[in-house]
Amino acid sequence: MSRILVADDEPHILKLVSFTLSNHGHEVLTVSDGKSAVEAAEREKPDLILLDVMMPEMNGYEAARLIKENPATKDIPVVMLSAKSQQYEIRQGLDCGAEEYVCKPFTPRALLEKVDEILRR
Repeated sequence: MSRILVADDEPHILKLVSFTLSNHGHEVLTVSDGKSAVEAAEREKPDLILLDVMMPEMNGYEAARLIKENPATKDIPVVMLSAKSQQYEIRQGLDCGAEEYVCKPFTPRALLEKVDEILRR
């Protein structure tokens, strides 16, 4: 069982992602803003972090950058989840240190496949 931190400010997305991941044996931790994601990453040391881009307090790009700059969390894989789907937005997420970028809307199956792929690395 993997521990996955999910950061998104949309309650229905948090609920969908949490339900999907927990039903497939993962332990899910949730937060609703970028600042809390950075703090939870350092405190909880999850196996994977799923970050929305547009969040209060701190956006997902900045949260990913801080997570990757911190020696305690730099090796935790980060996946950006966002409705921002332009090529330059995806590149920005990857340039911040994210391993993958998943565009919303996504199917639960597609998300699970991406999560499993990254956790196998």
